[in-house]
Amino acid sequence: MMNESRLDLNLFTKVQDDFEKRQYIILAELKKISTEFQYYKIYPHLSHLVKIHRTLNEIISRLSDLRNKFPKRIGKIDWVNRRIEHEVVFVDGTDLSAVEKLITWALPKIEIVIKEGIAIHEYVEDELAIEHVGILPSYRDEGYFFVPDNSVQKLNLFRFEVSIFASSEDEYRSLKTRFLKALQQGKARLSPGSIKMDLIREVKELPNPATYTFETKLDFPFHETILPVAKRKLMWAISQ
Repeated sequence: MMNESRLDLNLFTKVQDDFEKRQYIILAELKKISTEFQYYKIYPHLSHLVKIHRTLNEIISRLSDLRNKFPKRIGKIDWVNRRIEHEVVFVDGTDLSAVEKLITWALPKIEIVIKEGIAIHEYVEDELAIEHVGILPSYRDEGYFFVPDNSVQKLNLFRFEVSIFASSEDEYRSLKTRFLKALQQGKARLSPGSIKMDLIREVKELPNPATYTFETKLDFPFHETILPVAKRKLMWAISQ
């Protein structure tokens, strides 16, 4: 199992030590993540990379704003075209130029690895079918979903609940899930309908739960790939 990624913001924003050392660490971490993708393990690495990429782009944008606000000095006078070229004067002791240089160098390399992860995510998404079990109730923010783990021939049962929270700008929906149990997938498999009825008998507080089942032939890593993609598809299905 891969250790927690060292690819964090401090690696990019504190460039007091050797610049080439930072480049080496970034390349090494991206190679580790790319190797994980080759084993079809896309989470949490893909979401982490996307977040890092978004934040680094924001930093570059802010540095551009800061540069425009910093005092400038004359760098060169073009007498032919009667034009004065200015240089930005950064505050003494800052390493903003090095930060910008490192981020600009790293962004396209991060993008390449992100594209690798997205390609796997899209493939799994296409190969993971979702269907509702029985009649869907009007209230769909709580219920069950079933996801196969073909690598161990088990069907994992989960309970879900959708939470809604608002910010000053928008309203967001988050998915809370709780693992219930795993059923062995033998020759005589229980139908999704019978599994749902068993859960209704066991959990009296959900007499008419929204229930979804997933099907796939893939045997990719469950927790690192199959389950995260299933959760995204479940959120889409609930909102329909």
